Amino acid sequence: MMNAVVADPPHYTKPDSAPLRLLKIFSVVRYRFFLYAGLLPYLLGAAWAFAMEETFHANIFWTGFFGIFLSVVGVEAFNEYFDSRMGTDRVFNPEEEDPIPDWVLWLGIAAFAAAASMGLYLAKDGGWPIIMYTLLGGMAAVFYVGPPIRWVYRGLGELMIALSYGPWMTLGSLHLQTHEFSTGALLASLVPGFLIMGLAVVNAIPDFYQDRLVGKRNICVRVGRKNAVWVYLGFGALGLFTPVAGAALGYFPLTTLAALAAVPLLILSGKEAVNTYDTPRAFIPAVRYIVVCYIVGTTAFTGGLMLHHWIR
Repeated sequence: MMNAVVADPPHYTKPDSAPLRLLKIFSVVRYRFFLYAGLLPYLLGAAWAFAMEETFHANIFWTGFFGIFLSVVGVEAFNEYFDSRMGTDRVFNPEEEDPIPDWVLWLGIAAFAAAASMGLYLAKDGGWPIIMYTLLGGMAAVFYVGPPIRWVYRGLGELMIALSYGPWMTLGSLHLQTHEFSTGALLASLVPGFLIMGLAVVNAIPDFYQDRLVGKRNICVRVGRKNAVWVYLGFGALGLFTPVAGAALGYFPLTTLAALAAVPLLILSGKEAVNTYDTPRAFIPAVRYIVVCYIVGTTAFTGGLMLHHWIR
């Protein structure tokens, strides 16, 4: 007598556990760096309020922090989804990556909607400037690769990144705490702004041919890979020169010169880039060095503000 074989129902798969589902959400974000580095300008704005203006409200800070986190989740979800639909990442290797599923788009929409709701909630106390920063950041984030604007296809992608991760996020964070504008904080926002603009340029160098074929008009496509190396190094140098200029003008305490600890990383990135810009795989160390340069420069500058508050 044959033994009965009990099979799973057709198309049945065991549901993933909650932690596994959460990991899958983050695994679709190919450039997860922006999920975390995108929070640094927000921390800088709060640090300026605390150290220079002596104002800090923890409940407002954490509400805004979560809103910013949701925004960068939305940015990365949209980038992954629309790049997949445009075929940017599969121009030369169409079989190597699975198409991004539709739920990633809905994740992005949900994240942006929740972030906008938090922005409106915070605007009850912060007033119209918070609405302005929310709208500006939302326009940059949603339409970076999303239709109908697609900033990156119009040659404005790097500028939108610099403004969003520089002045808009830093000044928005400051305004949540102080309800005021600060020229010094605007100058401080150029540290992450210039550094991340350089990072946006260097990140496009390995994708030069793919981006050109799908119609992106980023800086690398317009000036070529070799010239793009000098462009991103220039932006990085401007970001690290900002603390020197701000301290000389009296806007920053001398402790913010700690940001210069990132200079060797920029130099190392440049040394790698000038020799490998036309070899994508060999170019990876140049990208990694500038990523760490951004993190070290922005974090050290923020830490310098906090140190000034504690020792004065």
